[in-house]
Amino acid sequence: MSAGKYRKEHNCLNCGSHVESHYCSNCGQPNLELKESFWGFISHSIAHYFHFDNKFFQTLTPLLTKPGQVTLDYLAGKRARYINPVSMYIFVSIVYFLVAYSPEHRTNNDEHIDAKTRVQQKATLDTVNSKLEKAGILGKDPVIAIKVKAKIKEDLDRSTFKTLGFKEQAIVLVDLKKQLKANKSDSLEKVFKRFNTIHNDRNDSTYDAYLSRQKTLPLIERDNWFKRMATKRSITIGQKSEVIQETLEHNRPKQYFLLMPLLAMFIMWNFRKNHIYYLDHLIFTIHGMTAYFIVSIFTKPFMKYIFGEDSIISNLIGLAIIVWICWYMFNALKIFYQRKKVIGKMIMIFILYAIAFKLTEMVMLNLIYYVAT
Repeated sequence: MSAGKYRKEHNCLNCGSHVESHYCSNCGQPNLELKESFWGFISHSIAHYFHFDNKFFQTLTPLLTKPGQVTLDYLAGKRARYINPVSMYIFVSIVYFLVAYSPEHRTNNDEHIDAKTRVQQKATLDTVNSKLEKAGILGKDPVIAIKVKAKIKEDLDRSTFKTLGFKEQAIVLVDLKKQLKANKSDSLEKVFKRFNTIHNDRNDSTYDAYLSRQKTLPLIERDNWFKRMATKRSITIGQKSEVIQETLEHNRPKQYFLLMPLLAMFIMWNFRKNHIYYLDHLIFTIHGMTAYFIVSIFTKPFMKYIFGEDSIISNLIGLAIIVWICWYMFNALKIFYQRKKVIGKMIMIFILYAIAFKLTEMVMLNLIYYVAT
């Protein structure tokens, strides 16, 4: 990127010192002409704002293709060609979290079975006999046909029961309870328990409703204090799951940032025989996380918005990223720490980081939960 046209005069416009070359030896300001073209002004402003200029691209290629080499060069004093690790990390991480962590609103469709599905289930139940007859199963072993029909009917009844109103569900349960008293049947008892669980889950949509239902039960059947606290937490998280998930994803940058010094400590502990400073391990970690973010910036949009997160192609891309992480980590550790056998240490670092990640996620979820409640 062109810096602009240099002045012929040798006085610094910033501090007044004598300028021998293109830069002032006293304050460092470039001795450029004040008048510049529109595109020169825009390009110079962008380069100055990000402090990147061409250093970003000079750092990008070796960072992705030569794991560990950028850190070695930077610590060896070859810094003019590379951008500052922290500056690059901050910029890349901002782009990464804008691209990769835009929370999605998810709806639970388990409680809503459309009419078309129920019609298809009824049609399947009505025609199951003819299909079994054509297959020659009904005549040979009618027990199989009975089991198949019972399973289809059970699924149909359960789906239909979920779509009923709360009072209608209560009426069905009272009727089933009467039938169960009149005719002791294991299958009927299973249906009653299953329907009763569905009804209670719907009834316990709020913690107050749950406490009200608990008061109607005999003392021996009521939940203990631990169960009540667990239920309160479960109901609250269920009610505010979308908000909690969005808040968790919103705080992912903080989690990654706070875990980075810890990851550097894990690496330092595994390579303590190298006897290098903690800051060197930290710079190595910053470069590694930056490389991961850059790869994710180019892959996450395809997985999330184009192919879909649950598609086969997205799963293959996710697998490729895992393979790339292992390849990158292996080569980076081998080059930077000058070791040949690093697989065991690499696995240990992954395990420690995964444990730390899960623990911090649990802490974050609890903090978000208590704030939300």
